Amino acid sequence: MPRLVNAPLKIAFEPVVDEALYIKEFEKLSFSDEDPVGQWLKIAKARGETGESDPVLLTLMVELHRKIDSLGAYVRNEQTQYLALAKHAEIDQIGFEYFHLEVPVLETGKRYYGRILMPVFPKREFPLFFEAEGKDLAKMVRLHEGDESDWNAYVMARERIMIRQIKAKRDGF
Repeated sequence: MPRLVNAPLKIAFEPVVDEALYIKEFEKLSFSDEDPVGQWLKIAKARGETGESDPVLLTLMVELHRKIDSLGAYVRNEQTQYLALAKHAEIDQIGFEYFHLEVPVLETGKRYYGRILMPVFPKREFPLFFEAEGKDLAKMVRLHEGDESDWNAYVMARERIMIRQIKAKRDGF
C-alpha cells in the first residue's frame, strides 16, 4: 500500500474506450499550451527575456490577463467544452503517484481518463490517465509535466499539514 495523506478533492472520470478521444482533450488541457499568453511567456523565458522580472509579479500579471481573456470568452459565449465524463467521485487521500476514492467504484486493472479539480494557483482541472489497482485505489500513469509538479507540491503541502496536526495533538494543542 502506498503512503497516502488526507486531501479532499473531486474527480470526474470514465473507463478509456477510444483513447484517441481522451488524448485530444488531454493535449488540449496542457497548461503550458492553453492560451496565447502562456505560449508568449514560455517563449520569453526561453529567450531569457524574463531574467530581470519579478517572477511572482509576472505570474500574477499573466493570470490577470488570463482572467480578462476568460471573461471576454464568457461574454462572447465561447466556453471551453470538456468531455462529459460519466462518473464523479470524491478523493479522500493522495500520494505522489496514487489517490484513494471514498467509495469503491473502480474496476481493478482497468485504465481510466479523468480530470481532478485542483485547489492550486491558478485553480484548474488536471487531466490524467490512471489505472485501478483496487476498487478504490488508483495509480496515475500519465499526467502533464507541469501538472505533475503541482500535484507533487500539493502532496507535500498536505503532508506538512498532517505533520503539524500530529504535532499539535501530541503537544496537547
